[in-house]
Amino acid sequence: MNKKRVILPLVAVIVLLITSGYTRRLYEVTKQIEIFTGLYKKLHESYVDETNPAELMEAAIDAMLGQLDPYTKFWNEQDVEAAKIRNAGEYTGIGAVVKTIDDRILIIEPYKDYPADRAGLKAGDEIIKIGNTELKDYKNDAGELLKGAPGSQVALTYKRQGKVNTTQLTRREIEVKAVPYYTLLNDKTGYIVLSKFNRKAAAETTNAFKDLKSKGATKMILDLRNNPGGLMDQAISIANIFLPKDRLITKTKSAVKEYSKEYRTRDDALDTNIPLVVLVNGRSASASEIVAGAIQDWDRGVVIGARSFGKGLVQRPMPLKYNTKLKITISRYYTPSGRCIQALDYWNRDKENRPVRIQEKDYKAYKTLLNNRLVYDGGGILPDVELETTKTSSITKALLNDNAIFDYSVDYYYKHPGMNTSNDFSFTDRDYQDFTNFIKNSSFNYETKTEESLDEVLRIAKNEEFSDDIKNSLNGVTLAIERAKDKELQDKRPEIEALLTDEIIKRYSYREGLFQYYIANNPEIKKGQDILSNLSQYNRILNYK
Repeated sequence: MNKKRVILPLVAVIVLLITSGYTRRLYEVTKQIEIFTGLYKKLHESYVDETNPAELMEAAIDAMLGQLDPYTKFWNEQDVEAAKIRNAGEYTGIGAVVKTIDDRILIIEPYKDYPADRAGLKAGDEIIKIGNTELKDYKNDAGELLKGAPGSQVALTYKRQGKVNTTQLTRREIEVKAVPYYTLLNDKTGYIVLSKFNRKAAAETTNAFKDLKSKGATKMILDLRNNPGGLMDQAISIANIFLPKDRLITKTKSAVKEYSKEYRTRDDALDTNIPLVVLVNGRSASASEIVAGAIQDWDRGVVIGARSFGKGLVQRPMPLKYNTKLKITISRYYTPSGRCIQALDYWNRDKENRPVRIQEKDYKAYKTLLNNRLVYDGGGILPDVELETTKTSSITKALLNDNAIFDYSVDYYYKHPGMNTSNDFSFTDRDYQDFTNFIKNSSFNYETKTEESLDEVLRIAKNEEFSDDIKNSLNGVTLAIERAKDKELQDKRPEIEALLTDEIIKRYSYREGLFQYYIANNPEIKKGQDILSNLSQYNRILNYK
């Protein structure tokens, strides 16, 4: 039999199937676009009241993308410019971390000696008016009103502790450092804080590393806690400081072939032997996880802290018309050993439409590439050494999401004016009791999974007309749950207290004071120093003989 005669028809069938599949998908896309275009046009032609085309379209886009992961987003022109600023590490403004909440802007953290700080603004101040614009009447992004040319002035009206105040600021260029702090500790350990992966991250980390070594550093701690990530090429370059040329740092997998790639170190390392500790926590994400995962998988250093965030989805901004973009998820990150960094599955959701997280019993074991140590997937990077102070439990996450820890730190600051938060500051038992009372008297509402299940039981019971009997029976359970929540506040005190201490120190001494406090008191840094000072323990963790 002529093999060519068999193969050619088979190839033709495969090509036909692929082509027909693509044609069907293309037809479906075209069909839905035509339906939507017709609907959109009829709506504006025939609706009883006048409509706003831009607002309706943005609402439609947001609803559509809301069915996917939270990182796939439409960027309007302002969003595109904001992304450029974040990546560049420079912008013109007032020099403060702000958070937009409804019709107001909340000052989260003023940077020392920048315009907001010099004008007397403090964390917790609510900006209610910018120039002549009342924010309660402003429908667009109020944060844009704070921007302007260097040297230009802006008047602000803000509310502090119930009192309305005014001030005037002079805008200036703001430099956002990727490495806001580094120092040589007394035991010859270099300590580098890397807070973000902007375009300056690799250069600043390299300069800090070289400077510390020139001053006598023989060990190194790289602090990636609370680092939300950023540019992947910067992560590769920072890993390259410690790992030799042509080492795999991460790989991406995608349904689109061109987006599935391997990313390797490009240069000779600065130092492949210096003992290294990497600190991570539940807010270390994306590029932070790439660096920590590569260091761990190549047995290059000890990772300390708590499981990282688990943001392993890769986005790429794609240009659209009128200077807008679609930031779209194109692939997933994997560590060199093959572990998926992504924690939440946004394509499989529970009954409450929440993304599913893999259960610990379903974690898969992998082996590090040099010493065959066991490491596990499950999303994020699980440290070699876990600490209770670094963890973020459900109740702690709820406190953070509700701004309860931030609000208490502001309240504490005004109740303790002029306090000296030097290296011997400690959060006392009395302080923690005051915090729990503050929580009970606030609007904070923490609903446990048990309570969610009970609500579902009551909903079903109401439909079956059993609700009164069920409610009476559940009263005791409800009281038991409240007692359990009070107990959880005590059980999780180490992690909650660590966050409270961080926020309170910043109120008095800015971020610079917090880093200085860390050096003397932070349990993660102390643990890192202990391990680096005991070479046999360091080698035992990494399974070096």
